[in-house]
Amino acid sequence: MKAERVLMAQAALVGGLALALLVKELPGLVREIKIWRIVGFRPGTRRRR
Repeated sequence: MKAERVLMAQAALVGGLALALLVKELPGLVREIKIWRIVGFRPGTRRRR
């Protein structure tokens, strides 16, 4: 039973850290997406010359 509790606590901690990182980085990601849309960058597509 104790091992399950430790595992659950670790999972909650890792999930909380991931969520905090996402919230911290969200404004920068939104800005990058806007720049990509302005430039016309699409993943997997390359312009031929």
